[in-house]
Amino acid sequence: MTEVIGVSFKEKGRIYYFSPKKLKLKKNITVVVETERGLQLGHVVTDIIKIDEKNLKAPLKNIIRIASKKDYENYKKNKKDAISALLKCKKLVIKHNLDMQIIDAMYTLDRDQLVFYFISDNRVDFRNLAKDLATIYKTRIELRQVGVRDKAKEIGGIGPCGRKFCCANFLNDFDSVSISHAKNQNLSLNPAKINGVCGRLLCCLNYENDNYKDCRKCLPEIGDKIEVDGKIGTVISLDILNKSYVLEVPEIGRIKMDKSCK
Repeated sequence: MTEVIGVSFKEKGRIYYFSPKKLKLKKNITVVVETERGLQLGHVVTDIIKIDEKNLKAPLKNIIRIASKKDYENYKKNKKDAISALLKCKKLVIKHNLDMQIIDAMYTLDRDQLVFYFISDNRVDFRNLAKDLATIYKTRIELRQVGVRDKAKEIGGIGPCGRKFCCANFLNDFDSVSISHAKNQNLSLNPAKINGVCGRLLCCLNYENDNYKDCRKCLPEIGDKIEVDGKIGTVISLDILNKSYVLEVPEIGRIKMDKSCK
């Protein structure tokens, strides 16, 4: 078993796991961590936990130190400079007539790299843009394409339910959502009903999907033929959570049937 601790780089952002080494850490402490892009400032969001090494998807990076006052001052300066770089990059995108929308920029703590995040429906040749940015900022430049769900999380807003976007409010990771989730819950496959503001399937389709799948195990499908009192009826509707369905039976009419799952 290996000791790990969860760190997030943004409020309600994705949780990444690092090796705590021998540092005395607890929740809400600000730390400097080693990442693939360089040093970054993050916040501890979990206690130290033990996990099986087999579950690690990649070698663990280390927490370098508990952040100092100077680290935090550098972080604030980098954040301010990144906003300026974001505005400059947007102007250069217009200059180069590129089909992309820059949504965020970030310096690593040691300013070894400047990362720009963008969305685009198409593949973008941004080589000239990257050259211009490298000339201006004298550091390594990375332009990283992200999805519309990431944009929704970054910007925030109100969903069709009248509440704040789940992704911007409390979700740390984007779990996979497929059309089968909507089918399991017997929802209309109208995109206006099952898609979020981002245009992708609603994240909340995940929340009760396991319960719906469990309740559906003992229920027939709409259109199935079932014999009742010597007559063959057709399933015309389902009440999944109540584990019941309605049959249309010739000469009898509609019959509500309850199903006991074993």
